[in-house]
Amino acid sequence: MLIVLAHLSVRYPFRFDLTAAQRYSLSPPTITMLQRLERPVHVVFFHDPMMRETVELYELVARQTPRVTVELYDPMINPAQARRYGVNFAGTAVMESEGRRLQVNGGAEADIANGILRVAQAATQRVCFLDGHGEPDPFSLESHDHLEGAAGHSHGLGVKYVLHERHGMAKARSALETLNYRVEKVLLLRQTAGLGDCALLVVAGPKVALLPAEVAAVSAYLAGGGHALFMLEPFVRTGLEPVIREYGIVVDDDIVIDEASHFWADVSAPAVSDYNRHQITRELPLTFFPGARSLSPTPQRVPGTAVVPFVNSSPRSWGQADPERAGFVKGRDVPGPMTLMAGALRWRVTPDGTPDEMGPRSRIVVVGDSDFATNSFFHIMGNGTLFLNTINFLAAQENLIGIQPRTSDPPRVNLTNRQMKGTLVLSVLLVPAALAVVGTAVWWKQR
Repeated sequence: MLIVLAHLSVRYPFRFDLTAAQRYSLSPPTITMLQRLERPVHVVFFHDPMMRETVELYELVARQTPRVTVELYDPMINPAQARRYGVNFAGTAVMESEGRRLQVNGGAEADIANGILRVAQAATQRVCFLDGHGEPDPFSLESHDHLEGAAGHSHGLGVKYVLHERHGMAKARSALETLNYRVEKVLLLRQTAGLGDCALLVVAGPKVALLPAEVAAVSAYLAGGGHALFMLEPFVRTGLEPVIREYGIVVDDDIVIDEASHFWADVSAPAVSDYNRHQITRELPLTFFPGARSLSPTPQRVPGTAVVPFVNSSPRSWGQADPERAGFVKGRDVPGPMTLMAGALRWRVTPDGTPDEMGPRSRIVVVGDSDFATNSFFHIMGNGTLFLNTINFLAAQENLIGIQPRTSDPPRVNLTNRQMKGTLVLSVLLVPAALAVVGTAVWWKQR
């Protein structure tokens, strides 16, 4: 009988002929991006017979919009086409749009989507990272010279900033360049033309205060319609507090302690999985902020501004004024939930109080932490996605929100304190107790 079945399976193999749409599904951000493409993109993909899944993925992409067309060649069968496009190996895609050409070697959805975006965009936007005040270097792959998550290590309470332990932000820079941004460092005291060429200014965790001339340059850039992302560490006076206050946001002089939801065992690293509704936080996984200060609205609304909180800590958190020791003190500390990230829009107001429709509009986002976007934490959970979504929102590239490049970091399991406690109770108490009950019942039945 077994021989007959084996014979039948060889002569008449069972086949499941599913279309690419049945086997795969593109993520909603990729579909939205493809449907919003403004320029045609022609893709020539060179493959071998073992790359059927990637071929079907390209076919599925082409079905989403008529602006994307795909040609498929096997370089062994069509060597002339491979020579024409300068392709030496299978697995290479050549993307063209209005005279621009780009080669993409990855076969994942993120590689394909980012390649189409890069070749379709006519201009590259310049993202300027402020430098000269101890900020993390966007061109450095350096991480802390200790193991993150080690016992007794914290980015919040009692932290001392040491330059040789600075985080780099090269992972964030690489991700931005994949999305067709151009990243540069700027020293305001050396900038003769100011920040006028910057599509976006990023102030990432300065450790010393800016000089009055630098603060004035930032204020003038924003007044002219510029946009900025401020990531400010707790208990560090940067001199930018009055500038941010003009948008209706107060940078509190505290550190957020969250005993209910935090990353690993560090109560000064609040973890968040429930967000306020906004395109920046749409479908965002868990994020955490190692050592974060809180943000508050100004006592009186600033005319010509609109403030929106994006990320809040849990109701069991508080804003602590003592930087050395965790412990809520009634009357001194502020009970939660605390705002960790907020955005604001400012527009010019006429003398009679109405908005000036012809005047410049400026957007800023303020985060009470900068460590979440550094090399040590960028690739963990939703931290990198949050950073990229924020940049895309400020740069008015909403069609890029939700799309991020792959990273080469090895996968790891990251749990909040609540998840770790649940795992401990399940593995150490509940499972052994259930086995003991079952074993006792079997023994009693067999007596």
